[in-house]
Amino acid sequence: MVIASIVLVFKYFPKIQSLSLVDQIKQDGQLIVVTRNSPTTYYEGPDGPAGLEYEMAQMFADELGVKLTLLIPDSLGDLLKKTASGTVHIAAAGLTITEERDKLYRFGPAYQEITEQLVYNVANRRPRSLSQLSNGTLEVVASSSHAERLKLLKNTVPELSWKANNEVESEELLQMVSENIIEYTVADSNELALNQRFLINLRVAFDINEPQSLAWAMPKSNDNSLFLKIQKFFKKIKENGELTRMIERAYGHVEDFDYVGTKIFMRHIETRLPAYRSMFEEAADKLGLDWRLIAAMGYQESHWDPDAVSPTGVRGIMMLTLKTAKDMKVEDRRDPVQSIDGGARYFHKTLNRIHDDVPDPDRTWMAMAAYNVGYYHLQDARKITRKLKKNPNRWIDVKEALPLLAKKKWYKNTRYGFARGWEPVRYVENIRSYYDILRWTDDSDLEASPVPEQFLKIPNSL
Repeated sequence: MVIASIVLVFKYFPKIQSLSLVDQIKQDGQLIVVTRNSPTTYYEGPDGPAGLEYEMAQMFADELGVKLTLLIPDSLGDLLKKTASGTVHIAAAGLTITEERDKLYRFGPAYQEITEQLVYNVANRRPRSLSQLSNGTLEVVASSSHAERLKLLKNTVPELSWKANNEVESEELLQMVSENIIEYTVADSNELALNQRFLINLRVAFDINEPQSLAWAMPKSNDNSLFLKIQKFFKKIKENGELTRMIERAYGHVEDFDYVGTKIFMRHIETRLPAYRSMFEEAADKLGLDWRLIAAMGYQESHWDPDAVSPTGVRGIMMLTLKTAKDMKVEDRRDPVQSIDGGARYFHKTLNRIHDDVPDPDRTWMAMAAYNVGYYHLQDARKITRKLKKNPNRWIDVKEALPLLAKKKWYKNTRYGFARGWEPVRYVENIRSYYDILRWTDDSDLEASPVPEQFLKIPNSL
């Protein structure tokens, strides 16, 4: 009888087919990703959500054809617990692959290498080894790879001690070091590179490990469907250059930290900018531009000096040539109102000349380069980019071609000839850094950005 009833069950009831994880995600219509609120992962920028991890996660969600849902836990420890428990599909949070974590999570392909660095305040003596930290406070984020690394290092440096803080992010600890509240912290090299431009007192004492890989983490599971999709996704964006472009967008302009130049800029934000800020705001607002972008250009041009004059005769805050001033109907280049308004309109005009096929922010960076070197020289550089079999619509490729305009081998075959092509590259990279700093120091950006409501919704099924 028992056997008969089992046969009847299989005969009259359809076999239940369990969906793969990817199919479940598509059925629910959303990919749930846990991340951190930081400059290297996810943050609210002037144009909406931004950050390397956010960009990659959004691109992956688009590829799956679902909505991206972001979760921002209160701490790194909470983030890791959610990942291990399966509450989320992916942790895209700048996580270092470590031995301990590898036992608990499944990692996707590595997409970036970083180094963990001991950071100190330049006003203090630089420590040369971990054994010299006994007289100072070393603080790291609890549950971080830094805390894990220090535990390993304690085997060789028994006197090593530190505090693991569960209430802060790495950026807050960097600020505490900058303000001499604590003596030391450990930070990933990419986080330090972004923050050092704002927290100009920070210095690297030494690396505490060899380069390590960052990757997305997933809960351990027998279901390989999402893991295989992630592998395929990263293979694709590595091969088509999208990953390189996103990393360049996030870090490409911060490679050369200039302590003295940044310190002067921070001082000029306090002493010079207030006199001209409303002029930048008004000029930018009329054109639908970010005033901080125009202000960053003005600083690169003249250090916000209305009487600035170059050896070639350009002058004023926006350093307009006679021809540009005439085209923009600027009568007095030394009048800051006229100069800023004329410079903003000229940049806007140049921006509109850049082909629509060029995506933002590459379009903005190319317009800046054209503002500096001339539109037609930029077009020559884009043609050279094609000859190099690279993408003329990506700033990361065009900025490699621009310096070639100064080499006869290349410029002799262009329509507009020689140009000091290295200048627009430095021009754009400087402005990008100034722009970032202005965004950071602007009062409205100092307040913590609330996480958008649509990024906090968790489905009942998880």
